[in-house]
Amino acid sequence: MTSKERYTLCPVDAAIALMSGKWKPRILWKLHLYTVLRYSEFQREMPSITHKMLAQQLRELERDGLITRTMYAVMPPKVEYRLSEFGQTLAPVIDILVTWSRDHETEVRAILERKELAEHV
Repeated sequence: MTSKERYTLCPVDAAIALMSGKWKPRILWKLHLYTVLRYSEFQREMPSITHKMLAQQLRELERDGLITRTMYAVMPPKVEYRLSEFGQTLAPVIDILVTWSRDHETEVRAILERKELAEHV
């Protein structure tokens, strides 16, 4: 299926494809929360993500135009990440998802626990 067909058939699917996966929503949410983060700060905020996966997810989000990466010419090297102008348009979506998740915390937690148990069977 082409990207044009994917968008035409379901714009929701096309939008979610840009931010889907285990780590991208977390990265976007952290940048929404803190505005600017350095690589090491991501690692502190998400201790279970591997170096390789964090680097890959940041590259993909940057490639898709959702975040910007700013490198400063200092020693040691300093790199900062923030939501791009395009990425900032996700702020209302992120806020709504947070509200929905908090409003339905009991149900969401129960579903996640069931999924976790099923994965360990």
